[in-house]
Amino acid sequence: MKKALFIIILVLIVDQISKIYIKTSFFYNEEVVVFDWFRIHFIENNGMAWGAEFGGKAGKLFLTIFRLFAITGIGYWLYTSIKKNAHITLIIAVSLIFAGAMGNIIDSVFYGILFDTPGGHNTATLFANEPYGKLFFGKVVDMLYFPMWEGDLPSWIPYYGGKPFTFFNAIFNIADTAISSGVALLIIFSKKVFPKDS
Repeated sequence: MKKALFIIILVLIVDQISKIYIKTSFFYNEEVVVFDWFRIHFIENNGMAWGAEFGGKAGKLFLTIFRLFAITGIGYWLYTSIKKNAHITLIIAVSLIFAGAMGNIIDSVFYGILFDTPGGHNTATLFANEPYGKLFFGKVVDMLYFPMWEGDLPSWIPYYGGKPFTFFNAIFNIADTAISSGVALLIIFSKKVFPKDS
């Protein structure tokens, strides 16, 4: 339990500090080049993968409520795994997934009533007098961008040939990284964390 709590608290602290710093220090779409293949690029989305949206406000509310139910299930999975003395890799993986999901839920639930929308040459303000949204309607902050290769694809490739292409063009955050790392651990060490019953 101590290891699980340590992972969860550490991920949440790093995730939220990085998001609050980016949101209050960067203009929207501002980018800082750390290396050619790694940049800090501030964007926001409604919380679905790759910034996808559906159903307007109703879809956003449904997504946030669904996440709250999902995090409850993940928390129960973590609790029962600890009680059953499951493999440490499973505990670490589920802790990472739980922390990452919780990090993005904090954005979705609370950021709409904590921050305003930056305008002109202003960055967002924490604890704003006129926040940009309502409870459950916050946007998720993303900033990690790894464009490892940019260029035009060869013309012989069907449909996409000759067009500009970026690999890897997703922009994500610490919470997303924790979720992906947890899932990767479950896949890589699946035989250890999900042993077959005799």
